[in-house]
Amino acid sequence: MKFTLSWLKDHLDTTASVDEIAEALTDLGLEVEGIENPAAALENFVIGKVVAAEKHPDADKLQVCRVELPGGEDQIICGAPNARQGITVVVARPGTYVPGPDFTIGVGKIRGVESHGMMCSERELGLGDAHEGIIELPSGEVGQSFADWLAENDPAKVDPVIEIAITPNRGDALGIRGIARDLSARGVGTLKPLEVNSVQGSYDCPIGVEIAPDTRDGCPIFAGRLIRGVKNGPSPDWLQDRLRAIGLRPISFLVDVTNYITYDLNRPLHVFDADKVAGNLRVHRAEGGESFAALDEKSYTLDQGMIVISDDNGVESLAGIMGGVDTSVTEETTNVFVESALWNPVQIALTGRALRIHSDARQRFERGIDTDFVTTGLQIAVRMIVDHAGGEASKSVIAGATPDNSRAYRFDPKAVTRIVGMEIPVKEQRQTLDRLGFRLDGETAHVPAWRSDIQGEADLVEEVARVASLSKLQGVPLPRPEGVAQPVLTPMQARLSKARRTTASLGYDECVTYSFIDAQAASLFGGGSDATRLENPISSEMSHMRPDLLPGLLRAAARNQARGQADLALFEAGHVFWGGEPGEQRLCVAGLLTGRTGPKDVHGAARPVDLYDAKADAEAVLASMGAPAKVQILRGGEGWWHPGRHGRICLGPKKVLGVFGELHPRVLAELDVKGPAVAFVLWPEEVPLPRQNGAARPAFTPPALQPVERDFAFVVDAKVEALTLVNAAAGADKALISNVRVFDQFQGGSLGEGRKSVAITVRLQPTEKTLTEKEIEAVGAKIVEKVTKATGGELRG
Repeated sequence: MKFTLSWLKDHLDTTASVDEIAEALTDLGLEVEGIENPAAALENFVIGKVVAAEKHPDADKLQVCRVELPGGEDQIICGAPNARQGITVVVARPGTYVPGPDFTIGVGKIRGVESHGMMCSERELGLGDAHEGIIELPSGEVGQSFADWLAENDPAKVDPVIEIAITPNRGDALGIRGIARDLSARGVGTLKPLEVNSVQGSYDCPIGVEIAPDTRDGCPIFAGRLIRGVKNGPSPDWLQDRLRAIGLRPISFLVDVTNYITYDLNRPLHVFDADKVAGNLRVHRAEGGESFAALDEKSYTLDQGMIVISDDNGVESLAGIMGGVDTSVTEETTNVFVESALWNPVQIALTGRALRIHSDARQRFERGIDTDFVTTGLQIAVRMIVDHAGGEASKSVIAGATPDNSRAYRFDPKAVTRIVGMEIPVKEQRQTLDRLGFRLDGETAHVPAWRSDIQGEADLVEEVARVASLSKLQGVPLPRPEGVAQPVLTPMQARLSKARRTTASLGYDECVTYSFIDAQAASLFGGGSDATRLENPISSEMSHMRPDLLPGLLRAAARNQARGQADLALFEAGHVFWGGEPGEQRLCVAGLLTGRTGPKDVHGAARPVDLYDAKADAEAVLASMGAPAKVQILRGGEGWWHPGRHGRICLGPKKVLGVFGELHPRVLAELDVKGPAVAFVLWPEEVPLPRQNGAARPAFTPPALQPVERDFAFVVDAKVEALTLVNAAAGADKALISNVRVFDQFQGGSLGEGRKSVAITVRLQPTEKTLTEKEIEAVGAKIVEKVTKATGGELRG
């Protein structure tokens, strides 16, 4: 959207500079994209007077002129035919940049005679195409700035042009009066009243108008007036200057009037050559397939439902978008029908996009214009035509009626502080809304018809804050609550966050996989039943809810291995599902290791990952979640674990915290994963919550008495697991025994076939008194008894 400063001042009484206006517009949300200020390019040109002119001694067409300038006379060589004594001229002194020829003037010699500057033509200053001679000014003082002289005598030549960006919601700012209204609300100036001096109609309009019943939702009102005896021709200079300044080409007065009012008041209009209109005008929907020759010299085929204006000969205008060439005005037009209507924004947008027509009218109608300005805009246009082109106007013809789009919302001055955080006096808030055109009735604000974007109380707050300037917002710290604030995260959310951090710190990369997997992968991990099948899956590979996190991690590992990444450490935290009902899900943390522990090195430290790597990582993650240090490792994992190389981490036979170990080779083959692959799966919800909710830990009390260690070696069947032996020994005296560990294993030899020896160390930690030898022997006897009973073995002699 472009406009000139003088055009803006037609609506705004202000003394603000261009820079002040530009700063205010950007702060109001009407961002200034550019400013063209012709005066800035002319500020170094001064007015001089030729006091003498003589023919150049070596050139017949050159004159050696003595020009009076500030500081004395200078000699300038000039080849213009009108260079002569006594004229007032525009001079570029040495060092001045001349925009037309794009060079900087310097002192030079022309045919041996020095020249100290240049007397300029209009083309050389970028003011026009005239270059037959230099500029002759009818007035002006020597030394006066040429830019100042133009501002006083020909302001259109130095009228600054401002271009702003319009957001889709601010359709009212597509008119210069709407821009002036915003600036007035900011206090940059005062909005001038809009004068509407209607032309009295002297006869009934011979052209009738009608809106088809099925089109009234797309055109609520259609109005027009006939003007007889107009004289079309070029527009006045002031009107042409303004249109050129904003990038429009003057065509003829009747057309220029509609363009002017479109930009000036955001009121698109159209004029028909009344002598070319056959019969009456009818607004209706196209049947589809009609051909329409538009003013852009293109022919369009209309779709069914598009709104058009037709006469007896057919379609004459594409409603709200573009007129037709068949009824367009020309220099010979003497009778004109001026139309003003209101069109449905959605219908205009759909038609414009379908036909790919971009016009000023479409841009405004689809963003929403003043619904109460249809007939007023028509009267302003008729008055302007009659005053400049003559003619006699008819009475108005109107089909339909102005729709009632009135809206009102509660105005709460405290909402600005609550929503925006700005302290604005109530009087200033009410004054802002009043200047923007809102009608205030107590605590109710009635929205003006031109603000279609205001749809609620929050929009009123936005208007007040926008005009007051959001740049004045001050950072204010949030109020500090009294006492200790309640935790934001639940215990389980905090636990999951700790698990994520710990796993990542162990070198794992977090994955976020889909909660949906294919039936094959689901069946490998105990799922794939109808209970978890999706009714409408997005693909065949996402047909079931995942029963475990491992399928997603294994799929990710397979993709990475296919691309040459063999050594992987991946983890994921999320829910797994065993049914489709609420609550049939479980929180889970899973990690996967494949390949080797590290890259190859000269010491041969790298090795394939094993279940003990997974066990160590699982224990570290459980510790971060607050799991007890004493746990049991039991067999009996699900079928996707290697039967002899996995363990369940338990607090008892029925309290399982997680599983670790190698994955079954069959599962790896099904999912195209190259082994070895070890993993762990943990269930945070199974970890007992601490008995105390406080963050403080109890004081650490080191044992006051020295521990005692005793070694035992048992001969057991080769199939007996060492873990069974360890658990049995630890259960002999839970209060006194603090640790049991295996330190040796021997099989075969003198033990015989199918037998092995397992040696353990048992640590006894007294708490009340030093143990006597008799007490130690009693505990040892219990250990032997428990292990013998649990394993069927015997103490090795």
